[in-house]
Amino acid sequence: MSFLFPLFAVLIWSVNAIVSKLSAGAIDPAAISLYRWLLALLALTPFVLPAVWRNRREVAQVWWKLLVLGLLGMVLYQCLTYYAAHSVTALFMGILNALIPLLTVLLSVVILRVAPTLGILLGSLLSFGGLTWLVSQGNPAQLLTHGMGNGELMMFAASTSYALYGVLTRRWALTLPGWQSLYMQIFFGVLLLIPGFLRAPDISLTAQNIPLVLFAGIPASIIAPFLWIQGVLRMGASTTSIFMNLVPIFTAIIAVLFLHETLQSYHFIGGGITLLGVIVAQRLRIPLTAAQRAANDPAA
Repeated sequence: MSFLFPLFAVLIWSVNAIVSKLSAGAIDPAAISLYRWLLALLALTPFVLPAVWRNRREVAQVWWKLLVLGLLGMVLYQCLTYYAAHSVTALFMGILNALIPLLTVLLSVVILRVAPTLGILLGSLLSFGGLTWLVSQGNPAQLLTHGMGNGELMMFAASTSYALYGVLTRRWALTLPGWQSLYMQIFFGVLLLIPGFLRAPDISLTAQNIPLVLFAGIPASIIAPFLWIQGVLRMGASTTSIFMNLVPIFTAIIAVLFLHETLQSYHFIGGGITLLGVIVAQRLRIPLTAAQRAANDPAA
């Protein structure tokens, strides 16, 4: 039954893509970004702050790393997603979120010096082709004349930010316990979100947007990460990461049922090829060069 932990985490994150889309017409992106993480911060404070205070010296030593992670994971990723939701569908958002594992692998090659594999090369090419087909709605030639829209660019930037967040988390390997690290990232994220919040034209909470803030602040920001961590502890990071491939599928089902978005042929073709590329990059681990293959083969 360990698979239920990442499964429900992915389901919550898929629903959150729908929440992000619904928020586009209900609340300013800067407002929901701050309210979401402020709510999460307040909910965690009674449980985590005492431990953070006891480890304040360690926190002081790595505060700038926690600030950078908060900027990438809590500010850029979420804000860009909320702004992108004004012009892209929840279906597209789900597919771009599924691209995060591949972007993480690509950034790991550059930042962590992870040896490139045949899977990374083929997966990148497949995903690029799939995204091109998806963004152009089945007509790649139009990208040469019209280019990508702002919403698509912001969503791609959001996914890249979160991928970089994951790579830096692995590179820095902070010794601060997980919940304490997350708490401080959220704290810095809230601080960084305040200027945009103060410039927002409308920050009012209404009966229409309060449920969106509550879902984003508690299930998506606290419960889902907890379930995901439990899945990693029970099944391992590699096995658990496979469940992220379900995000576009769950998001598509929910978007069609509740937002009445229409699945077009280019969604199936472009999204399917993109997802195939992610899977290939994850599973095909043949070294790319002969030198790497020789190094991995003791008999060579």
